[in-house]
Amino acid sequence: MTDSKLREDICFWAASLFQRGLTGGASGNISARTEDGGLLVTPTGVSMGRLDPARLSRFDVAGNHIDGDLPTKEMPLHSAFYENRTGAGAVVHLHSTHSVALSMLPETDPNDAIPPLTAYAVMRVGRVALLPFFVPGDPAMGDAVRGLAGRRSAVLLANHGPVVAAKDLEAAVFAMEELEETARLALLLRGTGARALNTNQIDTVVRKFNVEWD
Repeated sequence: MTDSKLREDICFWAASLFQRGLTGGASGNISARTEDGGLLVTPTGVSMGRLDPARLSRFDVAGNHIDGDLPTKEMPLHSAFYENRTGAGAVVHLHSTHSVALSMLPETDPNDAIPPLTAYAVMRVGRVALLPFFVPGDPAMGDAVRGLAGRRSAVLLANHGPVVAAKDLEAAVFAMEELEETARLALLLRGTGARALNTNQIDTVVRKFNVEWD
């Protein structure tokens, strides 16, 4: 994909997520791999609803900021996913309401924060780790992601929001949407005794669609 097309796609998906209320104000950030192995990253302090393709932050393959506005303060988080998920082509981080709410509930399992309610939650998101609270921009967030040793493509940051890495930008956005929808279902069904997928059903989905699941 050309640099100009990737810039347009980042702005398109960012605006789509913003317009649908999945992240508000100047919150949320996106990064994506360029053809030369560098990164395009959304700038700090700018609404995802009105990004300028020409002003996206550009990083070279060595991780140096070489062009565009100052990047999101969450660069340590993005960098950690690329380091630990070698197939990652994009990372999306939002402050979506239902995912944030789920991250605050004491009963949320740190090792399995998003329940396997649907086949698509298993297929597109996989297991989700709940990480502790960090001050936004704290490099320790990156260390926490590295501590997962590449075993999760998605995490919930407690009292903050979800982060998803995927093979490309569209896949990362779709996975993020699925994560948020599953978090919403989990909150709607809380206390109802609703049945999640059982182990056999999960195994069937994992095998059929070659899902990374442990």
